Amino acid sequence: MKSIAIAEFPSNLGLKMPYPNHEPGVKKLPTWLKKFKFHEKLNPLIVRCIEPPSYSNIIDNDTGVRNSTEIIVYAQHQEKLIRSLLVANHFPIVIGGDCSILIGNMLALKKMGTYGLFFLDGHTDFIWPELSQTSGAAGMDLAIVSGHGNNKLTNIENQKPYVYEEHIWCVGNREYDEEYEKPVKNSALSYYDLKRLRRVSIRKCVNAFLEMIKKKGLAGFWVHVDVDVLNDIVMPAVDSRTEDGLSYAEFSEILRPLLLHPKIAGLEITILDPELDPTGKYTKKFVSVFTDLINSAKHEK
Repeated sequence: MKSIAIAEFPSNLGLKMPYPNHEPGVKKLPTWLKKFKFHEKLNPLIVRCIEPPSYSNIIDNDTGVRNSTEIIVYAQHQEKLIRSLLVANHFPIVIGGDCSILIGNMLALKKMGTYGLFFLDGHTDFIWPELSQTSGAAGMDLAIVSGHGNNKLTNIENQKPYVYEEHIWCVGNREYDEEYEKPVKNSALSYYDLKRLRRVSIRKCVNAFLEMIKKKGLAGFWVHVDVDVLNDIVMPAVDSRTEDGLSYAEFSEILRPLLLHPKIAGLEITILDPELDPTGKYTKKFVSVFTDLINSAKHEK
């Protein structure tokens, strides 16, 4: 594996306030993970942090998305850092923040070539503003990066789409509402909700993705990890809890072959809210499993 660079993007711009006059706590995630030796265990060559613009909670009239202007500005700053890390041959591990950080990361990759996306999430995040109950970009990020929605968000610097639908695997959703799933089922994405993933098998799902990367001759791929893909029993410290989810054994089975593949460009971690895990019980386990996966991949490559 290339030398690790940790990029901290502590944004909560993609989420609505959990209650009046209180910003979502995900912005504290980089500092929280450091407290539990995430950085120390990975021993990165570089650590960089970009602070986001101020949280406004305002829904933009053009996009129908909360904090749109701030998200766009932030995405452009993210893009510059991620692209510089990739050009310098580093492996970026991005700590969010909420899922809207995907926008800047995929914008960076689009400027470098044609990349795939393995989207590991307990939700599809593939809906339009009119279907959203929160108007938050964190629930629409996959739709945005694949070109759906107002051009202000989907066509930053004329790069629409940041990733093509046919190059995306959307894996792990367990919100089985018919209207919610309709957009993703009608798209060109390869969609594996949790039931289908288990029915088909993790190995076949991941292998199909890696085979697509090879057949299409893509420059590489990015991995999105929303921790709410994990079983609610082992990871309840998220903003939108849902029953069931991946065990840590299943989570590891998915990530291991992706991390070992030579075309992985980097990955991001989102949504773990320190305010929802005050003792660190759930964070400790996540840090242990995740850093072991990364370090094992480093030694095997």
